[in-house]
Amino acid sequence: MIKRVMVRVVLTVMCLFVWLPLFLMAGNSLMGEWEMLDRFGAVFGAANRPVKAALLPSYPTLKPYVELLLDSPGFYVMFWNSCLQTGLAVAGQLLVALPAAWAFGALSFKGRRGMFLIYIILMLQPFQVTMVPNYLVLKRLSLLNSHLAVILPAAWSAFPVFIMAKFFETIPRPLMEAAGLDGAGSWMIFWKIGVPIGKPGIVSAMVLGVLETWNAIEQPMTFLKEQRLWPLSLYLPEITADKAAVAWAASVTAMILPVSLFVMGQGALEQGIAASGIKE
Repeated sequence: MIKRVMVRVVLTVMCLFVWLPLFLMAGNSLMGEWEMLDRFGAVFGAANRPVKAALLPSYPTLKPYVELLLDSPGFYVMFWNSCLQTGLAVAGQLLVALPAAWAFGALSFKGRRGMFLIYIILMLQPFQVTMVPNYLVLKRLSLLNSHLAVILPAAWSAFPVFIMAKFFETIPRPLMEAAGLDGAGSWMIFWKIGVPIGKPGIVSAMVLGVLETWNAIEQPMTFLKEQRLWPLSLYLPEITADKAAVAWAASVTAMILPVSLFVMGQGALEQGIAASGIKE
């Protein structure tokens, strides 16, 4: 009993450490210019008083959101860029990774294990390692400073293949053989058996793909030179006392879509992560 209580206390404290910055960010986005300067003036070099952080402002105001949503047209341009780049990148992952995962997980062919090992090695590589080759390839193809510079490398990610292949490996071979004997072709077996059984893996891979692309910073910063092509992750107003609340408001607004998607796909995401830990 005592052990269970201690575990709950530790988990609660850990959750508070995770959620506290988010609560502070939401509260700071409702601060006016005067209160922001009063509480965080030392951060901006405008005062010598200590920082006085609070979960809720003393005088809440929606002025930062009004300025962001009504007086900042650049915000909407970057929001659209994020939607375009994320949507096409995830669609590309689905188009490329789904048949690859089906081949690795449900089919038998010579060299399958070796090729899948290469996928795993690529997945384990830090993205900083692959950024230079990606940059050189995109430069050779004259795709730098375009939306495709962000979309194409993300579409060929190896991680979705790894997650979805684990679900396809759980499909019983006799089931596919029986479907083949009943006259079902390869496409029918994939569509009627593979996709329904692998749906949790597909959903979890897509959710993780959205989160990764939506929050990407280094890749757009490296591959995109013109600000008109920047995604929302690069939208940071000038961090001064009079614009700090707008920066907080932009951060809160940018979190709405990925957080909502994570909550809706949490069940499938947990199944995908659990399946990816299955040993062969």
